[in-house]
Amino acid sequence: MNWDVIKGKWDQVKGSVKEQWGDLTDDEIAQTEGDADKLSGKLQEKYGWAKTEADEKMNEFVRKHG
Repeated sequence: MNWDVIKGKWDQVKGSVKEQWGDLTDDEIAQTEGDADKLSGKLQEKYGWAKTEADEKMNEFVRKHG
């Protein structure tokens, strides 16, 4: 699974995103609309991660839920 697939199935996947990154609010998750760049930005803001670290965590998420 890749981010294009996740974006297409966002309503089904966003619960798993909430479980993975519980500090994100439901509104913040909804605002990303499954867009990888938007989610990466939210993770960077919320967790203080660099873009590369946020992208790594997102890739792990895709592998785990793919």
